[in-house]
Amino acid sequence: MGGLARMEQAAQAQALRVAGLVPEGRAPMPDGLRSIVLLAPDEPAFWPRFTQSPEYRDGAPDPMDRWSMRVIGALAEELGAQALFPFGTQPPHPFYTWALASGRVWSSPVQFLVGADAGLWASYRGALGLAEALAPLPEAAKPCDACAQPCATACPVAALTPAGYDLAACHAFLDTPAGQDCMTTGCAVRRVCPVSQALGRDPAQSAFHMRHFHR
Repeated sequence: MGGLARMEQAAQAQALRVAGLVPEGRAPMPDGLRSIVLLAPDEPAFWPRFTQSPEYRDGAPDPMDRWSMRVIGALAEELGAQALFPFGTQPPHPFYTWALASGRVWSSPVQFLVGADAGLWASYRGALGLAEALAPLPEAAKPCDACAQPCATACPVAALTPAGYDLAACHAFLDTPAGQDCMTTGCAVRRVCPVSQALGRDPAQSAFHMRHFHR
């Protein structure tokens, strides 16, 4: 079995999927690495798997980050790779840059990342850094190019503008009764994306992320 196929199989066993591959030369990466394999939740299988984990059940802070460190750390050891995470390092690893360099993720009309498979639910739990050079995954067509782009007008308080993200307006809205729809089912902008809707994400997972975002 080839290196990438083995990684895909190992990732799927943990309810993760290979969401992109950045080869050497496309983006900066840590010394000694020639490929970055991006790992995303394999939805809808991911959420039931995560909620059965000790990290979710122990009541301690940052359960998903701790789950990611344990699971992806074990994958890295098994596969002879370096575990990389979008949290816990200063300066942080450039996951946004790596995602864009993969050829399967783009900046959306609302500036959030939009993935070929996950739409505006695009996110990464970590990555595997390899000393070997792997060929990139086949590039995909940007879904926004053939879309009516409902995300551009979906925010109830127009917090996403060409000038940037009005974070204060977003948080203020989430404190209101009207904002509870976003709190319990996920960001209205992310939900309206047609690719997001096809992913099958459990609303309970979106509510979990919203609780951690809006503390």
